[in-house]
Amino acid sequence: QVQLVESGGGLVQPGGSLRLSCVLSGSIFGINVMGWYRQAPGKQREMVTIISNNDDTTYTESAKGRFTISRDNAKKTMYLQMNNLKPEDTAVYYCNVLQYGKDYWGKGTLVIVSS
Repeated sequence: QVQLVESGGGLVQPGGSLRLSCVLSGSIFGINVMGWYRQAPGKQREMVTIISNNDDTTYTESAKGRFTISRDNAKKTMYLQMNNLKPEDTAVYYCNVLQYGKDYWGKGTLVIVSS
């Protein structure tokens, strides 16, 4: 099974940018969908963006035009480029993959958008 480790979170001012990374290890066969989710304080976890094996992408409305998901298969790494960050983007961001029909999660990386 796959293991996921996120990095790249931190404190950023409104309007700033961050790039999150998710490194995959272990077996990566059978992964159909990869994505980023987030959970803000006091709220449920929500999908931010997902990418399929044929590179089809889906974004939540609030991320469209600001966030970009990408991956480097050779490095077994997925990225989330976040631009024009807003205070409401503050959350723990989780990497997710769907492998053989089962969800796998990283432990998350905290993003705080504040002046």
